[in-house]
Amino acid sequence: MESIQTEREDKFDVDADFQLPTLASLVPTGGALVSSETDLSSEYFDTAGHDLLRRGITLRRRTGDSDNGWHAKVPAEKARTEIRLPLGNGAHNAVPDELNDVLRGAVMGAELSAVATLTTRRTIHTVSDADGAVVAEVADDEVSVVLIGGATGPQWREVEVELGPAGSESFLKKAGKVLRAAGARPSAHPSKLDRALSVVRQVPAEPGAALLADYLDDQAQAIVAGDVYLRRGLDPIHSTRVAIRRYRSTLRVFGSLFEDEPAAQLEAELSWYASILGEVRDRQVQRARFAAALRELPPELVLGPVASRIENDLLAEQIRYREAAMTELDGERYRALLTTLSEWSRGLPIDGEVTDRVLVKLARKAGKKAIDRTKSAVRGTDDEALHRARKASKRARYAAELVAPVVDKKASKANIKHFKTIQEVLGEHQDAVIAAEILRTLGARAGTTAGENGFTFGLLFERERRAAEMARDEASRLEF
Repeated sequence: MESIQTEREDKFDVDADFQLPTLASLVPTGGALVSSETDLSSEYFDTAGHDLLRRGITLRRRTGDSDNGWHAKVPAEKARTEIRLPLGNGAHNAVPDELNDVLRGAVMGAELSAVATLTTRRTIHTVSDADGAVVAEVADDEVSVVLIGGATGPQWREVEVELGPAGSESFLKKAGKVLRAAGARPSAHPSKLDRALSVVRQVPAEPGAALLADYLDDQAQAIVAGDVYLRRGLDPIHSTRVAIRRYRSTLRVFGSLFEDEPAAQLEAELSWYASILGEVRDRQVQRARFAAALRELPPELVLGPVASRIENDLLAEQIRYREAAMTELDGERYRALLTTLSEWSRGLPIDGEVTDRVLVKLARKAGKKAIDRTKSAVRGTDDEALHRARKASKRARYAAELVAPVVDKKASKANIKHFKTIQEVLGEHQDAVIAAEILRTLGARAGTTAGENGFTFGLLFERERRAAEMARDEASRLEF
């Protein structure tokens, strides 16, 4: 039976003679520290072009401890989601059908086969709290590699700190400080397989171009991870759309740095896919919004089956649009989009030199455009102008994120926060405008249906109209 769990860990490179420091300071009051040793064998699978690895995904068949089984690890922001199947699912060298299905988009139809076997001598130090719950496991690993065909690969030692159910980000920071003080270094590789295969991505020579490439590649990884989650039946639509928005925003703000035609084509295809997912997401957001609004109304003002009308109508639409999205996942147009993203990750179609200075200049230009649009929009009464200002603020925020590594840290953080605030205020206005229109439609439908009436829908409509006015007022008071 398949299972899913979230994995959050930090990895550190260490020398062969590294002395692991005492971990006593990491043990909570009343907790315990227990050590054990085990030998692990992990056979990794990928395509001939290492498509999974390039997208931050690893697929392995592990034996040697209680963690035996098939594991597919997929990026999930700072963490990774691990999809697990027992060893009995599939022959020794045959990837189980369940995993082939969920990874179909990530490999774009290519065949998965064994690429390397890693043997690990692991010393595990388990930190538990006073209740016996696992806070974290600190794994000291000695790794050796056999590549496909029997060739001997690299050998190394590394340390991993993986959070348990009782763990926290603060524990990771504390553990990292202890390990770095002893000489450990944050790992240069996201996974053992990445280090074993030493797959080299084409990195632009100019630092600015490398910064641009890394940012776009992070978004591409998130888009492909969303594909995996969708095929698994999960709900990554919001995170996938955010990654698409970041990618499209970069193409717009820094468009002068790319070859015109490839950038325009990719932006158009990302917009197409975002619109498909957007139909699902819009229904999710409005269902939650209306349910919360109904809970705040006095019961005597809720006349007729209002909740069921809203839920049934919007849920039916949401299901229909999700089914349409799932159909597109196996379509030629979507596969072509993934292929293009993969090509861009291997090398951006840059037109000219890209420097940090140029990136910062364009990001500041996007910021000025967002401020100018917002100032103009809040002085008028046009809802569409506010919506355009909101989108400009998003682009300014994402551009500020991209250049954050090469500008003043404090100023960058304040800049990102500022544009996020504008985005959120204008986002509330846009959500209320859309919600009011949906309620008008639902109310008209209820008003002509036996056993229903439009009274409560009218109350909700007025609520959303006031929410839009309040958001506009709040936007007019923002500091620019």
